[in-house]
Amino acid sequence: MSNTTEGSSTAGNSPAGSYVNPGGEFTRDQRYIATRITADGQDGYPVEPGRYRLVVSRACPWANRVIIVRRLLGLEDALSMGIAGPTHDARSWTFDLDPGGRDPVLGIERLQEAFFARFPGYERGITVPAIVDVPTGQVVTNDYAQITLDLSTQWRAYHRPGAPDLYPEPLRAEIDEVNKVVFADVNNGVYRCGFAGSQEAYARAYRRLFDRLDWLSERLSGQRYLVGDTITEADIRLFTTLVRFDAVYHGHFKCNRQKLAEQPVLWAYARDLFHTPGFGDTIDFDHIKRHYYEVHRDINPTGIVPVGPDLTNWLEPHGREALGGRPFGDGSPPPPPRADETVPAGHTPLPH
Repeated sequence: MSNTTEGSSTAGNSPAGSYVNPGGEFTRDQRYIATRITADGQDGYPVEPGRYRLVVSRACPWANRVIIVRRLLGLEDALSMGIAGPTHDARSWTFDLDPGGRDPVLGIERLQEAFFARFPGYERGITVPAIVDVPTGQVVTNDYAQITLDLSTQWRAYHRPGAPDLYPEPLRAEIDEVNKVVFADVNNGVYRCGFAGSQEAYARAYRRLFDRLDWLSERLSGQRYLVGDTITEADIRLFTTLVRFDAVYHGHFKCNRQKLAEQPVLWAYARDLFHTPGFGDTIDFDHIKRHYYEVHRDINPTGIVPVGPDLTNWLEPHGREALGGRPFGDGSPPPPPRADETVPAGHTPLPH
């Protein structure tokens, strides 16, 4: 069975699964379904509006990236979205938020059904985000890193007017370089802390995480965004980890040198993005906390979900406008989220 995260559901023998590696260092299983949906249909799945369904959980940072990109690019009409509940068992994410516990488009109770429809007996993690081919009910891909890039580059014909270029060609090499180190040390680094099975493995991951956060603070002290003067894929990938930091990673994963709110540059940067349409309005803090604290029973055996932290500080002014930058480049902000995709009141500090 694969090593797992909140994006995955295949785990150990306990009802909720086992996440800590008793041998020491956590290693992420990165064997995803590499099939791509492209403009030319090279893998047999051409871009077609209405054909596919994106399955996400708002709890998952990897899925959260796709939710943000889809919003910023205005792909809601071209690519429908199903939202799984914040928790899962050892088998699969489930659609317990929907009437009757079934996704209204796919007609399934468990995401696992779409994986098995294409790969009977699929043994790797049943992960979100995943894109499912609606006519066949078969999963197409769960390769989260490629999904967002393809939404930017392969789905251009269906982008909204004013959609930003999140992966501009002249900056791709630098974006890729930044993404590589941010994934290794931050996105995955918090899990290497939280799921470490020895003091030594935890200490190594802890040092690596905070060394990289210090590097990011220095980089962002004089520029508003990670690469160039507009929001790019790099900012989206960092944001979904930072926004979960104080609510989950600081305590639950022992990433506790400082809270994000005690790191002035990164805290202002994260608030800047949170205030940007398409970012903060995708964040469901209730789902985020319920997932980590309820599912990871080997590191939180009681399943008790913390009441805090107070989220009103996310609404404080960030002052990052002074650094210049053009959030959407030559484009424009996305419209407000549609009613059926709005984060419930009480799950976000944003006004409704």
